[in-house]
Amino acid sequence: MIEKQENRKAYEQAYFPPIPNKFTKFMRSCILWQIVRFFKFNLMITRLLIKSHR
Repeated sequence: MIEKQENRKAYEQAYFPPIPNKFTKFMRSCILWQIVRFFKFNLMITRLLIKSHR
């Protein structure tokens, strides 16, 4: 038995990505926050490398 599939419309809400809010936009453009994230990420990678080379 063949089931009928529903056709999706071209511009339904499910096709659009979520829009960032004001706080998200601020965090993406804040230089101080980017510096903190940079050092945090580098610390994580450094710890990973130190553990792997023991």
